[in-house]
Amino acid sequence: MKEATFIRQHLEKWRGYETVAESPRISTPDEIAEAYIDVTSDLAFSQTHYPTSRITLYLNNLASALHNEIYRNKRERWTRLLTFWTQEVPHTMWQARSELRTSAIIFGLSLLVGVVSQWLDPDFARFVMGDAYVEMTLDNIAAGKPMDVYASSPEDTMFGMITMNNIFVSFLVFVMGLLTSFATGFQLLRNGIMVGAFQTFFFQHGLLWDSALAIWLHGTIEISSIVVAGAAGIAMGNGWLFPGTYSRLRSFQMGAKRGLKIVIGTVPLFCIAGFIESFLTRHTEWPDALRVAIILLSATFIVYYFIILPYRRHGIHQTKD
Repeated sequence: MKEATFIRQHLEKWRGYETVAESPRISTPDEIAEAYIDVTSDLAFSQTHYPTSRITLYLNNLASALHNEIYRNKRERWTRLLTFWTQEVPHTMWQARSELRTSAIIFGLSLLVGVVSQWLDPDFARFVMGDAYVEMTLDNIAAGKPMDVYASSPEDTMFGMITMNNIFVSFLVFVMGLLTSFATGFQLLRNGIMVGAFQTFFFQHGLLWDSALAIWLHGTIEISSIVVAGAAGIAMGNGWLFPGTYSRLRSFQMGAKRGLKIVIGTVPLFCIAGFIESFLTRHTEWPDALRVAIILLSATFIVYYFIILPYRRHGIHQTKD
């Protein structure tokens, strides 16, 4: 790579890191650490290809400044617990915005595949959900209680089982990134097809509205969090598929760290989704307006926290820059 091209590709990023070094209080410890790792990687590249260049001296000075800030910047543990969800996760979501977009597209297309497949073949639901589950649901429909599956267990037992299962699914979607981002995409595909087929199955039995209220009461948070976990897995998988100017190992480490932070950030949401599914979804007798309000509130929170807040925090950093 020509030196001019190297500088042009990274100059804007380095200027941002200058601001981090000069005004560390506007950044989290992880942001400073990531800046330091990024700069030292660029420094190593520059030392290898342009050892006598002024850009190598510039990067060395910038890396030294960031190094000093890392060891000078000390914060209390309880502050980190607060800033993790209010600053670090939104910041990481901004960095992973393209991965989130990709995850949402994959899930949306797979959901459509599930809808079309079930529409063309009414027995498709048996293939993705199993004969036993479909037969149980048909029995519930015949008994006039189509959503009775959500009331089949005691609330507290159901809460523990569902929450742990949802967290397991999210970590599975993330960990599949170890086998490249395509493996995570496959997990998103499976989940999306199941949701699409399940919803269409109820539509074919004249229960679209009732099933949508029940499924999306908890599913708004649960399914959105799976999509977010998909972004985490794609970030890790892309880390070693597309290392850029980093070594493949360093790129993978950065992607894994970013993805792990994202998937940990979804854990409280899966707990909330598990609570809703265990204690609220079973109450199909509640007014439709109340359940729609819960769905809209959940959707508003998801959009704000994972899309709007990261953009706002990025805007604040840009303004201070």
